[in-house]
Amino acid sequence: MYSTAAKFVLLAFASTLSAVAWSADSLPVAAPIPDGLETVSFFSPAVNREMKFDIVLPAGYEESEQRYPTLYLLHGYMQNYTVWGRNLAAAFYAREVNDVILVLPDAGNSWYVNYASSEEGQTNNWEDHIIEDVISYVDANYRTEARREGRAISGLSMGGFGALALGLRHPQMFISLGSTSGALSFARTQASALEAGIPAQDATSPNRSPEQQERFAAADEFISGIIDIIGFSTQEERTPNGVLFETIEQAQAYDPFTIIYEVPKSQMPHIYVDSGTEDGLASEARELAQILMLNNVPFDYMQSRGRHNSEYWRRSVGHMMAIQTEVMQRALGQRP
Repeated sequence: MYSTAAKFVLLAFASTLSAVAWSADSLPVAAPIPDGLETVSFFSPAVNREMKFDIVLPAGYEESEQRYPTLYLLHGYMQNYTVWGRNLAAAFYAREVNDVILVLPDAGNSWYVNYASSEEGQTNNWEDHIIEDVISYVDANYRTEARREGRAISGLSMGGFGALALGLRHPQMFISLGSTSGALSFARTQASALEAGIPAQDATSPNRSPEQQERFAAADEFISGIIDIIGFSTQEERTPNGVLFETIEQAQAYDPFTIIYEVPKSQMPHIYVDSGTEDGLASEARELAQILMLNNVPFDYMQSRGRHNSEYWRRSVGHMMAIQTEVMQRALGQRP
């Protein structure tokens, strides 16, 4: 039996999952392949499996010798590498900006962290998958500005958490970090759960009615055909078997609200944060903005009417991409 404090932490974490996970009814549907978008399959040693990412190249890329800054957009919980470019208008905005390479990686339902322990023979180093494998592959195979000034990372919901956590853990790699509707307190809540004695599996078990489960299974089957990664296409396959964090310290090491104080101001990347005013996670964006303001850290913050859904993200992504692309171009000396 959990204490009152433990029950409060469990409820808070369940509320976070509810906000970041899509229902089966709102999962993405098949969409036309936008101009300039390609799907790349490659082997990722960090997770010991074949993986995919979508990439959007600027118009005229093949005919030019130009090098381009690169923006990495991380997907949310229960989403995948196809959602940003094909369903949420990121490919459209990338071609409108047209002087940036857009990379859309996949990390399943991993929260973009290196798991403390894995089970069933899995390797779940999802931070390394992004930071080492995806970025190295892109820099080796495309004409990128392969340096801090030419690299930015952002994401939505779980991906917003991932972008800020990974970016603050590796500030030497990114000139700009971004989050739209980010689940920014995920690691902090996990640390509180561990402190309250709540095992991770107690906080993540699904709770669906038979009717909801039937709709979820049908949607999952459809979406898995779009993802088409062997052994990593259904939601069950895409949820790592293992333990995210075994200690409070491990969770805190990924907590943006903690690690932001460990980055010297001289090395702090530009930070962009936004959220819909009707989003349950808006308070986390506002809290981070207050911290940045009180510590005199430059940042961009936006909030507009909207919920935690695709309608809001289709609007927010253009604003986020425009700002981060401008930050990279200025850092590269491409602006007056």
